[in-house]
Amino acid sequence: MPYLILVILLMALLFGPQLWVQYVLRKYNTPQDHIPGTGGELAQHLIERFQLDGVAVEQTEKGGDHYDPTNKKVRLSPEYFNTNSLTSVAIAAHEVGHAIQHHRDEPLLKLRTRLSYLAITAQKLSGGLLVVIPIVMAITRAPSAGVAMFVIGLGSMLLGTLIQLVTLPVEIDASFNKALPVLKEGNYINDKDEKSVTKILRAAAFTYLAGSLSSLLNLWRWLSIFKK
Repeated sequence: MPYLILVILLMALLFGPQLWVQYVLRKYNTPQDHIPGTGGELAQHLIERFQLDGVAVEQTEKGGDHYDPTNKKVRLSPEYFNTNSLTSVAIAAHEVGHAIQHHRDEPLLKLRTRLSYLAITAQKLSGGLLVVIPIVMAITRAPSAGVAMFVIGLGSMLLGTLIQLVTLPVEIDASFNKALPVLKEGNYINDKDEKSVTKILRAAAFTYLAGSLSSLLNLWRWLSIFKK
């Protein structure tokens, strides 16, 4: 029974945040007559308002809603780009918040971007090594090759966990230090909507929470194996 309870708690930690995020975004994703523009129109307006030179907004069918710092694109899924729901304007403002971070050269976003590039390179390198090392082990029967495989895998997980941990404050800043003040001070939402929009922005900020928890649990599991 204690083992079953532990499994249930772990499942709740891993999947609970993502299910909550999806519920909140769906709940407030109905068109509102008092909102004059769509998420895409708001994003374009904010880009012009804050003079984010070179930044553009576009629809995307892949990768979800995000800001691409390499190509300077605010990308919104069609359902948010084309509708005037509370979720649409909140998500649009959140992603423009990342563009503002980039425009201001804020250190946490810079660190996350650099770590992401490093992670892509590390994954490619570790993928190649993990193919080669078993062949070397089969030929040489050297136990050190197995240790090398373990270290490579652990290193990749450490990097992934670090990226997730850096991502959380970046997302929180985009929601509550950028998007929410912009929406309130610009009168893009009314007082009645503020509570709902705060919930949406909290959900947007914590989209990566499940990934962070998963990374930490994986890291803890592998470190436990290593100690043995």
